[in-house]
Amino acid sequence: MIAETTRQPRFGIVGFYVVTVLFNICLSAQLLTVGVAYFENPSWWQAHVWLVRGYSGLSLILLVWVYRMTWPRRIRILTVSMSVLLGLQFLTIHWHPPFLPVPLAIVHPLLGFSVFLVSSTLVHRVWRIVSPRPTADFLGENDD
Repeated sequence: MIAETTRQPRFGIVGFYVVTVLFNICLSAQLLTVGVAYFENPSWWQAHVWLVRGYSGLSLILLVWVYRMTWPRRIRILTVSMSVLLGLQFLTIHWHPPFLPVPLAIVHPLLGFSVFLVSSTLVHRVWRIVSPRPTADFLGENDD
């Protein structure tokens, strides 16, 4: 599947990579702002909220982009997962069903770190396509 991806326009592949990196940087900044807000200064909550509202649209751009070009299955799954996890993030922080004994917000931090893991993995996977090594890897095998 990597061979199919490399036959596509280079600017499309590199552009997708740039957006994944930008998403990951914004997500990292958001995680830092939540730490500052919780441990130092609560006024940083506004920056935390502003960041997610600003960069979450990038996940939708990536979602459309991943289906407009031919990408390996893992990259598609990671991209879809990111959008789903972000949707669950919004759901858990805003929806408070009265029938649950505990608020849904208790899984919000776990979902946030899951988004970070998926985003970082996506950056790594796309980088392997943007900048392929001459050999599959140091073990001599390819896991894609």
